[in-house]
Amino acid sequence: MEKNPDTDPRETLKTLPGDDVRQIMWRYQDRYDLQMLIQSSRSVARGIVARLVAEGARNSHDWTAEKNALLPAFDAAGITTCFMDPQQGGFIEGPKNLALSLVAMELAWVDAGASTCSLAGNLALSPIHERGTPEQRDYYMSRCVPPQNGEQRKIWRGAFSLTEPLPYVGVETGLLSGKVSIAEWGVGQEPILQVEKRARFITNMGFANFTTAAVESADPRIKGSCIIILEETDPGVFDRGVPTRKMVHQLSSTNDPVFSLKVPASRIIGGYTVKDGVIHPKFNHSEIIEAVFRRTRVGVGLMTAAKLLSAVEPIIRYHRNRFRGAASVNPGTPRYDQGLQQKEDCLQRLVDIWATGEAAASLGLAAARLFDELDPVEKIKDQKFAEQGIAPGMAQMKAFRGISKQALEFISLAAQPAAERDQARYEALKTDAVVQYLILDSQANVLCPATKLWNTGHGANVMRDAVSLMGGYGITEDCPGFLGHKWMDAQLEATYEGPEAVQRRQLSVTMTNEVFLAVFRSWIRELRLIGTERPGIGADTLATAMELWSWTLEYLQKNTDAHGAKLYHGNRQGVSFPLADALCWLVASRSQILDVLELAAKGPANTVVAEGLDGLVNFFSDLCAVQAASAAGESARICAESVYGYSALPAGPGGKGPGDQTDASGAVTAALEPFVRLRIKLDASLAGSRLAKDRAAEALTKVMIPEALDYPV
Repeated sequence: MEKNPDTDPRETLKTLPGDDVRQIMWRYQDRYDLQMLIQSSRSVARGIVARLVAEGARNSHDWTAEKNALLPAFDAAGITTCFMDPQQGGFIEGPKNLALSLVAMELAWVDAGASTCSLAGNLALSPIHERGTPEQRDYYMSRCVPPQNGEQRKIWRGAFSLTEPLPYVGVETGLLSGKVSIAEWGVGQEPILQVEKRARFITNMGFANFTTAAVESADPRIKGSCIIILEETDPGVFDRGVPTRKMVHQLSSTNDPVFSLKVPASRIIGGYTVKDGVIHPKFNHSEIIEAVFRRTRVGVGLMTAAKLLSAVEPIIRYHRNRFRGAASVNPGTPRYDQGLQQKEDCLQRLVDIWATGEAAASLGLAAARLFDELDPVEKIKDQKFAEQGIAPGMAQMKAFRGISKQALEFISLAAQPAAERDQARYEALKTDAVVQYLILDSQANVLCPATKLWNTGHGANVMRDAVSLMGGYGITEDCPGFLGHKWMDAQLEATYEGPEAVQRRQLSVTMTNEVFLAVFRSWIRELRLIGTERPGIGADTLATAMELWSWTLEYLQKNTDAHGAKLYHGNRQGVSFPLADALCWLVASRSQILDVLELAAKGPANTVVAEGLDGLVNFFSDLCAVQAASAAGESARICAESVYGYSALPAGPGGKGPGDQTDASGAVTAALEPFVRLRIKLDASLAGSRLAKDRAAEALTKVMIPEALDYPV
């Protein structure tokens, strides 16, 4: 029997979303291996990790015996080995970006330090995994797998020694003080290298027995920089150093180590060649870092997303129970049953927190899945280029300039109806690995820094609001959900693997890539179709905001300010950085909408989800509308400041400067009419967004939650 919309209330959220819902939204409903990995990771997070936090383990900088118990727990749960390939002792075939991201979220749901401790072991291996020789990969990764029954060996654990004291906590990865020189080089023998490295803020160093260290040549017989593998048994000094006095992430070991070691040249990651008596590492340290960080930054961003989502249940419980226990508050009264949820403010602020968490998780996991899709294509690309003698670096960049035309052609063909396009040409380009690599890579180069920038930067600000919704309880050690700890931890996540300026700088370059901009335009068309099929989900609002951003970027690239200076320029970060921020809001909101559409499409096939699917989809759609309105408002503000803010004042001494786009009365000239029309269209598209927020807030007063958090114990 069909419902009558005039008499039947709109279904909404009944219970908090469980694993079955998340498996669909985040696209691992068919991956039993990932489902089991998440369950085992959860048992660690809400067991030993929660107990350590509750018992005050975060109050110590030292890596204690109690904290060290995390490592065998990670081993037993399969967390340690989920990065390895089966031939190396792992259990997951193929790319593992999504797997690692989900583990990072599960651990960070309770404590980000524990999550960092897990990720840092993978980070140590990542240079070897991404750019190491086959022998280096198999040797080190197989030794970082826990010993099986009957094996008599010790598991290896690693650290990534990149940053240095220049002069404070290292975040500059382009400058190195670590040096490498040749200690011995007998005729016909392998060179022996002398490595001198003082590192700063190195995670896992308190227990690592090997490290991958970035160093620069201090010898004319070695060219450039490289990353070298150092082992604790190498001749010389392997000093783990003193613990860093962090205020956050205390469930990870962070030290300032010192190394002075002799190692064989075969430890240079990726190998080397000798030309005219000079050692040429195959990869310099920057090339390796680029390959590593473009993947591992996603997991860090998702750690902050997990914090936001984990805050929802404790806040609801706190608000409902706020007045219970007072002599004048009796069971059955609104004050007893609803507590602070009688007031609209706390509900609507929690809606913003939840919507931000959903968008952050959607963005990060979309990036992780994209890298899983990109990785095998990248290997084919590398193989094809190697066969053609096209070396990494400038030679590949030159080759891509010609291939980009084919990528643009494919994007154009993909936008056409199948009956109208040249299908043979479309299929040919679709199966061309290099063309597809270029398209996927253009998106990954945006989504990765966007995840790191928006999730950790904006997410940390929103996490502060989550803490404030707990009142004074939010900044106590026993705050349910450890929200105070999570807020502080988020500050460090914004710095890990490059602070905000690094991400904005990368975005300012990659978001102007013509292939990405073509993909971006296809996203706008996609959102327009979604808006027609599902009005109220925020797709039309987002599409218009994306059009406004695109118009603004083109305007800034072509115009000058009131003094005649070029607006969009690499060194003009007052222009490019805010526009990068605006883009992050937009791509996060888009990812969130796509996840809800996935739930709506695949939910009916899941018997657990199907029963309450309409309410779930309605609620999540309202969150999408709320977030799309926020994204549109923030990006529109940035665009308006960028377009108008560099024009001369409409009237004043000396008249107008060059590049001014208003007349003496302040009226807009023809050049800005498209911008004005888009702003008006965007404002009108916000219709209903506040009603969506009201509905979502109302749902929070009725949603069922467990009697108590399942952590700490």
